[in-house]
Amino acid sequence: MSKTFTCLIAAFALASIVSYAQAPPSPPPTRPADGPGAPKWTVVGAKPGDTALRGAPGMNAPVDADGDFLIGPDYQPAKELDVVDGVPRGSLTQFAMESVNSKFYPGVAREGFGTVDPNNPKTMIVKTQARPWSRAITVYVPQQYNRGSEAPFLVIHDGPRLYENDASVGRVLDNLIAQKRVPAMIAISIQNGGGDAQGSQRGLEYDTMSGKFAEFIQAEVLPAVEKHAGVRLTTNPDGRAVMGCSSGAAAALSMAWYHNDWYRRVISYSGTFVNQQWPFNPETPGGAWGYHETLIPGNAPKPIRIWMHVGDRDLYNPNAMRDGMHDWVEANHRMAAVLEAKGYHYQYVYALDSGHCDRRVREQTLPQALEWVWRGFGT
Repeated sequence: MSKTFTCLIAAFALASIVSYAQAPPSPPPTRPADGPGAPKWTVVGAKPGDTALRGAPGMNAPVDADGDFLIGPDYQPAKELDVVDGVPRGSLTQFAMESVNSKFYPGVAREGFGTVDPNNPKTMIVKTQARPWSRAITVYVPQQYNRGSEAPFLVIHDGPRLYENDASVGRVLDNLIAQKRVPAMIAISIQNGGGDAQGSQRGLEYDTMSGKFAEFIQAEVLPAVEKHAGVRLTTNPDGRAVMGCSSGAAAALSMAWYHNDWYRRVISYSGTFVNQQWPFNPETPGGAWGYHETLIPGNAPKPIRIWMHVGDRDLYNPNAMRDGMHDWVEANHRMAAVLEAKGYHYQYVYALDSGHCDRRVREQTLPQALEWVWRGFGT
């Protein structure tokens, strides 16, 4: 890969940054694996008769199974992160997009932290101001891509700024594609518009319960990718995946939920399936909490395949709202339960001794997550 553009998602790890409406609280408590609402776990690597809730070191859930799996607390980076001699290496291209050219998002930022609306405790009052953005788009193209053909692709949220250095996803894809464990896909890493949570551009993009962000990507980002990287992207929704961490994971699900005519494969790390939507929308008053409370239970199953993760020390009440809809572990447990009840293809991974968007967990599980979520493609 080019030395100048050797990054794909350095900022992916930064998705764990959460804005607080007051002084940061104590670290999130550990939610026990057998606590309230927890599924009955399949402990990865457990020997017959072993009842301990502890995964085998470095082992992941099987790539051919749905359900609820427990891993950790001893994590090991996947071998697919290594550069392997003889494996074809993809190329990276970066370019910038400016809000002045966007018909969807002119740019917004908050002025200080918000306060809970006394007339509606499910939302925040936040003072904002206009703030234009410039965002980097990083495109990975595998060496196996046949120029002129339509390629499957993966959208990655919270992508890096220009010229940052982290080629981990590119190395993983190089190895998985060479081993024919995933299709020869293009990866499109999209930097967020800035800030976090209510009142920010990132929060507006990621936490809004609508198809608008998917429509922005469809209308403005994908055509720019095709132009700058010299590729053609498939229009087949089965050949389109999206992944993210924290609110980026909620955005990934929203893209598939509101536009499963465009996206049907989702990877979610520490998904923010909580009430963080702003501005308030009476049609979805609980924000992304509504996915497991009403939307998934109350609708016919959609053709979405979803891989999910949460850590036992994931976020808990990260701002001033105390509405009972801000426990990331509870939210993800509930997601797994409703997905199972509705018959979705899902895999849910619970990571011990693990915080929000834990890099150790991602480095161990990402190859397995990618392989699992792409199963069935082209068959």
